[in-house]
Amino acid sequence: MIVRFGYVAMSVQLRNASPSRTMTMSTFARLPDREAGLRRLEQIARDNLQQTLRLLKHNRYMDVHVYRFTSKLIPLATHDLLQDWNPYPALADAFAEVGAFVRAHGMRVSFHPDHYTVLNTPRRDVFVRSVRDLEHHVTMLEWMGLDARATCNIHVGGTYGDKPAAGARFVRQFAELPPRIAGRMTLENDDKTFTAAETLALCEQVGVPMVLDLHHHALNNPQGDDAALLWPRIVGTWEKRYRDSLPPKIHMSSPKSATDPRSHADDVDPAPLLAFLLRIAPVTPAVDVMLEAKRKDEALFRLMDELHRLEAAGGPIRLRDGATIEVQVRKDSLLQSHPK
Repeated sequence: MIVRFGYVAMSVQLRNASPSRTMTMSTFARLPDREAGLRRLEQIARDNLQQTLRLLKHNRYMDVHVYRFTSKLIPLATHDLLQDWNPYPALADAFAEVGAFVRAHGMRVSFHPDHYTVLNTPRRDVFVRSVRDLEHHVTMLEWMGLDARATCNIHVGGTYGDKPAAGARFVRQFAELPPRIAGRMTLENDDKTFTAAETLALCEQVGVPMVLDLHHHALNNPQGDDAALLWPRIVGTWEKRYRDSLPPKIHMSSPKSATDPRSHADDVDPAPLLAFLLRIAPVTPAVDVMLEAKRKDEALFRLMDELHRLEAAGGPIRLRDGATIEVQVRKDSLLQSHPK
């Protein structure tokens, strides 16, 4: 099984490479010339896209094939007071350059809109703003010239005191999304409300791929479900949309501490991740792993160093490049008795 590792948005190793420079609405509102302010926002966004391209070149040099864009590429893009602003044409060249690099080097990229993007909300105004935010993310991917393999990942949302009703509302309101948005969506289990099994059932119902978050599953698993035994169904959600053109994706992070288990640690403990990968290897040709560690790319490279030491000690993996491994199939895997 081929496993590629990626990281989120920022680089610790590169200096002065933030793709998330911004301007607050209060600062914008104080500017005497609104049109000049909009041009300033566009320049900040252009700089963010140039830094994104710099990060992608860093990734290419370091063999990182999987990357999550920051959602803050265009400051204030979805603010209620700037709904008449269309920033995308002014950024066309910068978007095209990013997209061309992604395509040229076969990179897998995605967005993860912020937690306020909630589709199962009972409030219509929140739902409308959530759809607007998803529209913005999808529009950026379209201006990059990227097809539906470039995705937007969200959580199901809150329970609002009635989890079955909240799940049913998600299904109903997801059906309102335009096809160009729905066709790029993926759904992730969370650490407090919708479990992996519950999220998977909703993914199957609305026809979207599921991103399994192993850290969240460890925190929110009241029924004691075995993530590896859910895996064949999770893979099925990816195959339904992408056939063999995109491997399934999982998220991995480690608890910050025993007293703060929900927060992400600086680095990733390889033991639980490798244990899961060994379980699914017999039924999975390839999988991509997004590391959600505080030390970003540095955490990825530290993980690769640990995996290299494991390989040297005769472990069941082989390094293929700076951010990719091959996991050897174990004949005693429990999944062999649970085929797809």
